[in-house]
Amino acid sequence: MTSDAAFTDDALWTGLRDMYAAADPVPAGLATDVIVAVAAADLDREYALLALVDSDAVAAVRGDADMLTLQFGDGTTSVLVHVTADSDGRRRLDGWVDGEATDAQLITGDVAQTAPVVEGRFAFEDVGSGVVRLRFALAADDSGRGAELLTPRFEL
Repeated sequence: MTSDAAFTDDALWTGLRDMYAAADPVPAGLATDVIVAVAAADLDREYALLALVDSDAVAAVRGDADMLTLQFGDGTTSVLVHVTADSDGRRRLDGWVDGEATDAQLITGDVAQTAPVVEGRFAFEDVGSGVVRLRFALAADDSGRGAELLTPRFEL
């Protein structure tokens, strides 16, 4: 092997990069398209729209400052959640789902509580404050596969 400067690793890599840049350039917008595709992957399961239905200001006017109402949806299934606090600082979460949900889970960290969904209604009692999310097991579709709806995290 020779020690000629033309055969160094840096020179070879530079030559290869230049050759491919000329022969097969990166399409315009590819980086942005990849970012959008990755962000949208599995969007129906991981992302649900969070909308604040009832603000704290309206709740305070009504005399129930520890009340929160949230609505979630993924385009096919909608969930309405009403959270109230008791005098001990614990929460009660009442909810309604319009899809064919079989059960609801309230996930806090690594702990999950399960409640049945009866005629679209579910409830969790004696819930501590903190960041939570809801997961719903939905009835099987035409292909026989069950689905789930996972809400974004929200704070109680």
